[in-house]
Amino acid sequence: MPNDAPFALILAGGSGTRFWPVSRNARPKQLLNLFDDNPLLEKTVDRLEGLVPKENILILTNVDQEAGVRATLKDLPAENIVAEPAKRDTAPALALAVGWVAKRNPKGVMMVLPADHLINDEASFQAVMRNACAAAGTTEALVTVGLKPSWPCPSYGYIERAGEADLPEASCDMPVYEVERFREKPNPEQAQAFLDEGTFSWNAGMFIWSVETVIAELQKHVPELGAFIEEVAQCEDLPALLSEKFGTLPKISIDFALMEKAQRVLNLEATFDWDDVGSWISVAKYLKQDDSKNCANCDLTQIRANNNIIYSKEGSRVALLGVDDLIVVLTGDAILIAKREEADDIKKLVDAVPPEMH
Repeated sequence: MPNDAPFALILAGGSGTRFWPVSRNARPKQLLNLFDDNPLLEKTVDRLEGLVPKENILILTNVDQEAGVRATLKDLPAENIVAEPAKRDTAPALALAVGWVAKRNPKGVMMVLPADHLINDEASFQAVMRNACAAAGTTEALVTVGLKPSWPCPSYGYIERAGEADLPEASCDMPVYEVERFREKPNPEQAQAFLDEGTFSWNAGMFIWSVETVIAELQKHVPELGAFIEEVAQCEDLPALLSEKFGTLPKISIDFALMEKAQRVLNLEATFDWDDVGSWISVAKYLKQDDSKNCANCDLTQIRANNNIIYSKEGSRVALLGVDDLIVVLTGDAILIAKREEADDIKKLVDAVPPEMH
């Protein structure tokens, strides 16, 4: 790989409580084999092969999940997996990563990727990321990758685009747009209006920027994080610095801290497939489906049962009689039975079960 190869930060924290009881604190969604033998985190790293060298990939996780992440990514350099000692939201996490990259290449370009998204078209993904890196490396702009909305979803944030960006000639071979502003999660009526307008993308939390640009922006808007980046870039004992300083940093998201305030933000609209796999309903799309729209990953016997989702971690046969619109999930120590329409509230149920089952 050339010295100007990009870097990648993969955010691998989060609890994934909507996937209880399969998901637990120590093994959240990104560490689960929901679709095949490879967890989502491993798929995310594999998508970078040929684009980002392994020594340039940083994984940020937390102390509860560190062991699971290390077991999943045995081929990654051990020092490239860092467990945050405290929960401080995404802006401090990204500041840590920027400092880590700056120590290795202060003029480098880095991408920020969630660990728990499902993307199958790796060629298109890499093409978009190469263009995004080119845009970030030839401008003083922060770059976002958005997803073209397929329906008026009220659960995602949105990116409102302006006109096409004026970029150095031949830097990108796909359209790059100026960002007008970021929009918070809309109500259903606003989401439909965004869809009708045609200039909005779903904000998938994928960011690309040069180290120099993001440091300058953070120093301007969140000086405390800018100073922390310098400390990380210069330190010789990262675990000690994190233990001392990380928990004192402001708890704020990168959207509020930076993206909504930055001088210039650009947007590329993804050409690849994408699914954030936010609930059991999302998983159902990838399971076997029978003539009664029951989706299952195991052997199923049913009479007068329709539109159910069945997931058995143990591979047990499940029999359904006269029930509709349920989610049934079986593990070795728990069974979940819920109405499909209440899938998003499974995370509330987790708070009510004994702590040792979290």
